[in-house]
Amino acid sequence: MVAKTGGVWSIDLGNNSLKALHLQIVGETVEVIGFENIQHSKILTGSSVTDRERDELTALTLRSFVSQNDLAGGELIISVPGQNSFARFVNLPPVESKRIPEIVQYEAAQQIPFDIDEVQWDWQLLTDSSTSEPQVGIFAIKNDVVDSALEPFSRENVNVTYVQMTPMALYNYLLYDRPELVKSDKQATVVLNIGADNIDLVVCSKSTVWQRSIAMGGNTFTRAIADTFKLNFEKAEKLKRTAAMSKYARQILQAMKPVFTDLASEIQRSLGFYSNSNPDTKLSRIIAFGGGTKMRGLIKYLQQSLQIPIEIPDSFKRLAISSAISTAKFHECVGDFGVVYGLGLQALGLGRIENNLLPVSIARSMAWAGKAKYFTAAAAMLVLVAGLSLGRTLLDKASYKNNERVRQQISRVISDARSSASKLESEKSKNSSYEAKIDKKFELFKYREVLPLLQQAILSVLPNEENNPEQVHLYRAFAQGDVDGIRQVPRKERKQIFLTNLSISFSTDIEYADFSEMLFLGGGSGRMREQKEEFSMIDDSAIFEMMGGQGKSKSKFSLRTNRPTQSRTRTDKDGQEATEQAGFIITIAGYSPYKDIGQLLDPAGVGNDPNQWGVVTRLLHLDEIFDPNEVPFKLYKKTDPEHFRLDKGVVDLQASEMPAGIGLTAEQAGVSVDGISQDITEEPLYDPMTKEIISKVPKLDEYGSKKVTRSGDVVYENNDHWFVLDIKFVWKNAPEVNLEN
Repeated sequence: MVAKTGGVWSIDLGNNSLKALHLQIVGETVEVIGFENIQHSKILTGSSVTDRERDELTALTLRSFVSQNDLAGGELIISVPGQNSFARFVNLPPVESKRIPEIVQYEAAQQIPFDIDEVQWDWQLLTDSSTSEPQVGIFAIKNDVVDSALEPFSRENVNVTYVQMTPMALYNYLLYDRPELVKSDKQATVVLNIGADNIDLVVCSKSTVWQRSIAMGGNTFTRAIADTFKLNFEKAEKLKRTAAMSKYARQILQAMKPVFTDLASEIQRSLGFYSNSNPDTKLSRIIAFGGGTKMRGLIKYLQQSLQIPIEIPDSFKRLAISSAISTAKFHECVGDFGVVYGLGLQALGLGRIENNLLPVSIARSMAWAGKAKYFTAAAAMLVLVAGLSLGRTLLDKASYKNNERVRQQISRVISDARSSASKLESEKSKNSSYEAKIDKKFELFKYREVLPLLQQAILSVLPNEENNPEQVHLYRAFAQGDVDGIRQVPRKERKQIFLTNLSISFSTDIEYADFSEMLFLGGGSGRMREQKEEFSMIDDSAIFEMMGGQGKSKSKFSLRTNRPTQSRTRTDKDGQEATEQAGFIITIAGYSPYKDIGQLLDPAGVGNDPNQWGVVTRLLHLDEIFDPNEVPFKLYKKTDPEHFRLDKGVVDLQASEMPAGIGLTAEQAGVSVDGISQDITEEPLYDPMTKEIISKVPKLDEYGSKKVTRSGDVVYENNDHWFVLDIKFVWKNAPEVNLEN
């Protein structure tokens, strides 16, 4: 089987004419790009044609074909008549795939009715070798028949690539071009090829083919006319072809009538034999090819006699015609091209039957002839390479003698390089001590991201778009500096928390860490005004201590990474042994405009409903809000007043416990005091953005005076609330900390 590219020529050299097709594959379509239908000057089987004259007539026809067509570079496949061939399809016993050739060799010797040495034979596996009974086709033809078919081509120096039997070519045609006629093994189609001397009868089903050759054809009718009218063969042939227009048409048909009857009987007998052997298969249609189909009345007579529909194709269903050839002329020859079409399909790799009956000796000679030019080129190349190698050797030898000094220099350089490499290895061996020193220096930076991470976790639990989605418009207006948008929400309904202080200190044992040690800026009236404006503050000394420096405690800290905390025990308040836990002591201070600051910070009875959590509740559930591996902190003993403390109150300049940094004075906020009643002796505090009063101020009556109760006490309006939150966090999986006093 050849590749599905390039062009192929298929030739059927019969007794009446030479039929040839030039096919190629274009995309997914088979296309005819050339064809020939050359009649011999005489019918080769005529009574007056000698064997020598027959050879000469064949040579002239083939020479004419070769002169008109370029056969170089392509595959060429020819047919041999069916009456001289043998085909048998057998089921093999279940054997391993590698043993199939051995079994086929045995079957061929048993099935082929000739001495195996007197035939050319081939076989083909038609089913999957893994099936229980693989089916193979065995094909054979006598050596002298193959030699006779190849001889005309050999005389004209035409290389034949494939030899195939006419019935198998017709089977390939039907399966490819008319697949709808062979859908199953229960329905078969008959292909008749009515030639000059013989009729090839091929019964085709989906997976099997059966053939028989009938020794009758167009020449049988010619001889009947010649015998009846006492004419020579040539004149009788001419009379047969013009019978439809002759005034003796009736007599001519009468002379051929016995042949009609005998032919129909032979076909009927052959089909009957097939039907008896295959009772489950129905013969549905006959496809007729060959010059005999042009004989007037023959097809109609056979159809009436056989009671089977007969079709003479006027085109090929799946064959495209190149624009370079005449479509009309091609269709005139379709009835003669059934065999060459099937041959061409096999050469293109599209035929189901792929056996090749070309003698092995000829195939081997062709293969060697095709490779001769490569052998010649290889030999010439070998001689050239040998000469160049010898010259190069002599040149290298002379160069070697002239470069003795260079080799000595190279030896010295190599020696120096080895010495340098040894010194380099010696220096590399010191790397471990250098690397240890470098690692120790860089330990200071191992945990520099811990404090920012802790600060980020604290800030993320404050009221924001995610935690309080019902006031998303408020947070966005605040972020954009949109004062009007903020004022759309009444101040006491705003769920906001403003931090004025965030202090963080590290402790190796947070159980005994005291909040009084925190760097916290508190204070009321006078101290608050003198305080610098600060929104957020981190205890720098604590950070410095964590990074390994010296802080207020004047102690050195060394944080070792990638090692678990070593358990160090101590005695707790109850006299029991307890493990030290490293962590952070944190003070958060600020204020909120919301009417119930406790609800924002630590609401009671919210359970596991995240929508009702406050700041402290979220700090308790950091593992649920974030990935535990990303936030390695846990709130420490929230229910113990020694470790958790929350103070809150009304923003009031007179409150000494209020943290510093809350609000701005009128001067700082840029607020005009002209509209403020002179009866208000205390200067109020203002929101830095909205300029609203946030501190506790006296209520005024309709006359602008302070409201008082019956007992004479001033009535105050409470606005924003401050808070101070002291908490501790355990640092889960904290590194080991070594203290050096």
